Amino acid sequence: MTLEEAQKQVDNWIQTVGVRYFSELTNMAMLTEEVGEVARIIARRYGEQSEKESDKQKDLGDEMADVLFVLICLANQTGVNLTEALEKNMQKKSIRDADRHHNNPKLK
Repeated sequence: MTLEEAQKQVDNWIQTVGVRYFSELTNMAMLTEEVGEVARIIARRYGEQSEKESDKQKDLGDEMADVLFVLICLANQTGVNLTEALEKNMQKKSIRDADRHHNNPKLK
C-alpha cells in the first residue's frame, strides 16, 4: 500500500465507519497517547525497565499502526499529502546530512 492509498483508505473508513474526523486538537492528543503506548513497549521490551505480564502480549506493530492511523487522519484533515511531504523531507535530509553521519565518530 502506498501512502496515497493509505490516506484514501483511512478517509474512506472515517467517512463510512467513523462518521467524521475528530478535531485536529483531539487527534493531536490521541497521537500523543498512541506514541506513548509505543514508548511503553519499547522501554520495557528493549530498554531497561522490566516488562509487566500485562505488557508482554502487546503487539508493537499494532501500536505503531495506531500511531500511523492517527497521523494519517491529521494529514487528511489538514491537507497534507504524505507522499509529497516524505519525498521532500528525504531530499532535505539527504542534502543536509550527506556527510554528517559518516563524519560522526560516535557512529563508528
